[in-house]
Amino acid sequence: MSDKYVSLRVSDGTVMSAYVARPSSPGKHPGLMLFQEAYGVNAHIRDVADRFAKAGYVTIAPELFHRTGPGFEGSYTDFDTTRPHFSALTPAGIEADIRASFEWLRSDSGTFPERIFCTGYCMGGRVSFIANSIVPVRAAASFYGGGIAPANLERVPRLNAPMLFFWGGRDKHIGPDTIAAVTGALRAAGKPFVNVEISDAEHGFFCDARAAYNRTAAVQAWGLLLTFLRENGGA
Repeated sequence: MSDKYVSLRVSDGTVMSAYVARPSSPGKHPGLMLFQEAYGVNAHIRDVADRFAKAGYVTIAPELFHRTGPGFEGSYTDFDTTRPHFSALTPAGIEADIRASFEWLRSDSGTFPERIFCTGYCMGGRVSFIANSIVPVRAAASFYGGGIAPANLERVPRLNAPMLFFWGGRDKHIGPDTIAAVTGALRAAGKPFVNVEISDAEHGFFCDARAAYNRTAAVQAWGLLLTFLRENGGA
């Protein structure tokens, strides 16, 4: 294990590994929790963490499957290998992992404790939404987050910070009705959000290791995400 990994003690007694990427410049920086897809903290997620570090964020990517598959990295063409780990996630476990990651950032000597953000992709998009409801992040983003609606809409009144949502107009997994349910719930609760639908993008469009990768959409989304974070106190 390289020095880019840390071990976090979670409140349920488990130990969770997490990948950490730091800016090269000295001094303190904003912190960011990066939540994985269902395929683990793989090369793609580590690369995204490194990109956030270059943008000025101390970034932690916790291994959310640590209870059933420590170090798991699945194949994008074989969801069956990830299904047991994905299915074993529980709300309590997810919340415990979020809190452990948040507290690690908040206690890190290189991180501004009052300037912590989060984002996530696919499964991690849902986790980022959940994180916004339980810890005081400054802003949160969700890329094509499955499972936000209807199961987690009851969390909307507890959201602490502005949300940025990205959706693919050609997503076969998340349709317009689901997106409308999410944005409608935030609008009804008076919660600040930005909603972005990229019409010609599919589910997973940001990931350059997927067949669904859409370079134009990914570049546009990255720029919007960094602007959103910066305007809410980020780097």
